Amino acid sequence: MSNKIKFIIGDLLFLSSVLLISLFLLNPVSANDLSKVKFISEVYPPYNYEDAGANKGIAIDLLIAAMKQQSVPMSAGDIKIQPWARGYRAVLDGPNLCLFSTTRTAERENQFKWVGPISKTRVVVLSKKSRGIKIGSAADLNNYTIGAIRDDVGEQLLKELGISASLIKLGTDANAIVKKLQADRVQLWAYEENVARWFIKSQGIDNSDYEVVHVLKEAELYYAFSKDVSDDTINALQSGLDSLSVNTGAPTTAYQDIVNKYL
Repeated sequence: MSNKIKFIIGDLLFLSSVLLISLFLLNPVSANDLSKVKFISEVYPPYNYEDAGANKGIAIDLLIAAMKQQSVPMSAGDIKIQPWARGYRAVLDGPNLCLFSTTRTAERENQFKWVGPISKTRVVVLSKKSRGIKIGSAADLNNYTIGAIRDDVGEQLLKELGISASLIKLGTDANAIVKKLQADRVQLWAYEENVARWFIKSQGIDNSDYEVVHVLKEAELYYAFSKDVSDDTINALQSGLDSLSVNTGAPTTAYQDIVNKYL
């Protein structure tokens, strides 16, 4: 092969490489895909909730910051707040949907694609202290009526334990369950501990009147994506989220700054 041909081939390979890199930088697939995803959440403070018409919370602020790391513009108003059961079923079907904050469990593992964690979480069973309820084992839960949010991890964990369906009193509104608990219409409540105590406090009830009588699960909260979302998109958001925990020399990381606003 002559030197002239070698030079021509070399130039073509170089130009091809430059073109591919330019196309990627100008039109990154993962970023474009991220902008197509619709994000759904629920009232689940302090992770995600509405306050005076504005969407707020740890998970919402983290998501916006992670998207910014990938140069994808997003505002809190882009996130749709709706009842958990409706959002949960929508994301199971897709397309291009994400639901948060979602407890990652073995049952749910293959139903979604995951980005996280957002935070550690503890799903518990709460009761009025004045009732003096003692739960020695999970089987003891079958002696009480238990409030739970439909399709929430609390309901799913109770079912996994074999708790009778007739004892699980389902609803779609945490505030309504607090009122039932306070009025003794249910005896226990299965829910995420921080969120449950937030709702109890919001109704002017002293949190010290309630106690954890059983721990259902210690896990982590994640962003759960419908299965059709590409792995490149998942990896892009995961990278953006991970970057928030990188120590840049400041006293605290960007992740911790966001958490500290709410806890």
